[in-house]
Amino acid sequence: MSENLWKKALELFAGGVNSPVRAAVKPYPFYVEKSEGAFLYTIDGQRLIDYVLGYGPLILGHAHPYVKKKIIEQIEKGWLYGTPSKKEIELAEKIRSHIPSAEKIRFVNSGTEATMLAIRLARGYTKREKILKFDGNYHGAHDYALINAGSAVSEFNVIISSGIPTSIINTVIVCKYNDLDCVEKHLRTEEIAGVIVEPVMGNMGVILPEQDFLNGLRELTKTYNSVLIFDEVITGFRLGLSGAQGYFKVIPDLTTLGKIIGGGLPIGAVTGKKEIMSNLTPEGNVFNAGTFNANPLTMAAGIATIEVLETTNAYDIANKASKEIAEELDNSLSKKNFKYTINRIQSMFQFFIGISKVTNADDARLANKHLYVKIHEKLLKLGVFIPPSQFETIFTSSSHSDEIVNLTIEAIHKVVSEI
Repeated sequence: MSENLWKKALELFAGGVNSPVRAAVKPYPFYVEKSEGAFLYTIDGQRLIDYVLGYGPLILGHAHPYVKKKIIEQIEKGWLYGTPSKKEIELAEKIRSHIPSAEKIRFVNSGTEATMLAIRLARGYTKREKILKFDGNYHGAHDYALINAGSAVSEFNVIISSGIPTSIINTVIVCKYNDLDCVEKHLRTEEIAGVIVEPVMGNMGVILPEQDFLNGLRELTKTYNSVLIFDEVITGFRLGLSGAQGYFKVIPDLTTLGKIIGGGLPIGAVTGKKEIMSNLTPEGNVFNAGTFNANPLTMAAGIATIEVLETTNAYDIANKASKEIAEELDNSLSKKNFKYTINRIQSMFQFFIGISKVTNADDARLANKHLYVKIHEKLLKLGVFIPPSQFETIFTSSSHSDEIVNLTIEAIHKVVSEI
């Protein structure tokens, strides 16, 4: 059945999909009938243990009962008003209570919108034009981010997307991740409005910041009066309630959020210092608007998700699952005669075969992508779904119980022993 739908999709959509990485599943994407907990159920009758989890938002797993209940309650009250609602106040207060940099907030509809607005804010606040980003960091699908980006951009070997004017490309400076010397050189010699960074790279596999990297960025941006933007669309509320900035104890000027704060519904947010956020219209002259900004249905799902994270051991379960699976993967791979490394933090990890250390995007590109895809395909046949791309993150959730982890470990042991 998935094959028939795929043939129809190829006629209807460019490349057969509406987001490129979905086409990385070979020989064609499977189509999902329903989802629950840690499982996806395909229209072909297969049950899959899901470690993609919508590429990050579903830290509680699929169709969490409490989140579902709150979504249904909101649907019964209506799902689009075009006016403010109490729900946006409630979600904003929750975010501000946990995210250290959060003073004021603007809700938008995606991570792409959030990073686009954060960059515009940095430019409007500093009256400068240039932005510094890092090779392999993915900040959404807009012109100012699609330069040396990660995620599906790297998967399909697009260094700079076609259609971006040269005048825009010339305003974006790219450094290697974990390279403070490059950052200092450009901040010293050029007028840079802001530095945007994934505090943990989640779109080139998982790549961790070296010990002094984030602190170094904080000090350098202060010295040269540049806005430090943490893109926490992935890490926000995943590394803990306070995100990467709480985990590493480094506070940026602006933070972009998404994914988890929407509970699985479309969401994005920019938050940060009042003096910068107050430049947004109608208070200031940096424009942003959106029909679906602070959509009440998404607000309800986000509030419910954070409430569960606040009051249960959800993080403990998700982190334990990640740790145990990564350890078994390490144990299985260690018996093979090739180099490899596994990068992990909390409920995020990824493995790289053919290279012993991955600290930046160039390292990740040297990994054996062909072998990764082979492992993905074999695991899929055994009912375990990891990302089809080497350049994505394997996520765990609070639905990944000991029983599910043990089933996964059995599959990993079988697949790795056969490669």
